Amino acid sequence: MQSIGVGLLGCGTVGTGVARILLENASLLKARVGAAIKLKRVADIDLEKDRGIPFKKGVLTKDAFAVVEDPAIHMVVEMIGGLGVAKELILRAIENGKHVVTANKALLAVHGNTLFSAAVKKGVDLAFEASVGGCMPVIKTLRESLVGNKIESMIGILNGTCNYILTKITREGSTFQEALTQAQARGFAEADPTLDVEGHDTAHKLAILSALAYGMKINLNDIYVEGISGITPLDIDFARQFGYTVKLLAISKNLEDRVEARIHPTMIPENNLLSSVNGSVNALTLTGDRVGDMMLYGYGAGMMPTASAVVADVVDLARNMLSGSRPLRVPIFSYQKRRIQRLPVVPIGDIHTHYYFRFSALDRPGVLSKIAGVLGNHRISIQSVHQKGRKTNGSVPVVMLTHRAKEKNVARALSEIAAMDVVDAKPILIRIEEEGTP
Repeated sequence: MQSIGVGLLGCGTVGTGVARILLENASLLKARVGAAIKLKRVADIDLEKDRGIPFKKGVLTKDAFAVVEDPAIHMVVEMIGGLGVAKELILRAIENGKHVVTANKALLAVHGNTLFSAAVKKGVDLAFEASVGGCMPVIKTLRESLVGNKIESMIGILNGTCNYILTKITREGSTFQEALTQAQARGFAEADPTLDVEGHDTAHKLAILSALAYGMKINLNDIYVEGISGITPLDIDFARQFGYTVKLLAISKNLEDRVEARIHPTMIPENNLLSSVNGSVNALTLTGDRVGDMMLYGYGAGMMPTASAVVADVVDLARNMLSGSRPLRVPIFSYQKRRIQRLPVVPIGDIHTHYYFRFSALDRPGVLSKIAGVLGNHRISIQSVHQKGRKTNGSVPVVMLTHRAKEKNVARALSEIAAMDVVDAKPILIRIEEEGTP
């Protein structure tokens, strides 16, 4: 095979980056692969947009289905995104015996089980490195580099928008809205940022990673998701005083017969490496039973970082084709299909962790003992109590840090405390991730 034909579906920001790499680095790729990788067709709804790429005549088309039906195309790169036509096009490409590369995390998180089953049945590869972590080789690390390890846990920052906003609040004391506006102005946040700031984008990524790490079916629906829109400068300031940093974390833990998988704002110690990951950068710490802790760090989004990961997949599949390797030499989801299980995700109410509480309490004798009494009744042990800040309308902020407690008990206690006449606002809760403490 002298050349491998590639069809690109979607030529937006990342798609344009993919096209540029395939065209501008064609000689480099040929030297590394051993055959030319030819960008045969590019489908997009906007053919007039100036992408700064001198496409040859006939390469651009509006007909994406013509691309997946073209016998001269051996591999399809899906950059359309979304859950609609992208799924249909990928399934059509698979049915036509074409290998597929995608960065569509939402599609994989929602319909991945169906897509991967179709690819296995047809005997073609479906690669998705760019779906999680941008240029960080997270998927390859789990599927190949750590194949001799039982993955015990994964904790990471997987959304650059949220990390940028939290960095702004932490460093400058900005409100959430002020930081969001700055993120939008710099192109780090969409006009409608809900998917990012409410944690759903991170959940898509964690669903994929958990399936890869533990040999389980993708289970997006049972992941607990909480975003950062309720985080205030006051709570971040308190966190700093106690030696913590607030990050939106994706947390996944292997409990053998079940899995912990949750997304929420989290306080972590300032000496935790993730505390120093700022701006729009992503990072993931993985713990394997043989390698111990390791960390991946890099840009999780953007034209070229993401396009670089897409092209890495294209090259991997091209090398497999040229060497005559059997498709699916590396199982799509790391485990052999017959070994993939339906592992339950632990309900958020059943997790045990440390907590930060902030109450707006009336400045009266006996208030602390009343609050502490409710917590004690629900088997929540207080590690420390701090009454800090100025009185506002007769109330003062009371902050408590707890020992490990069960979330279900915490929810019941806070509901009871919120109804007390000595508390004039809804209590604030932030979970603390601090391994090795009681």
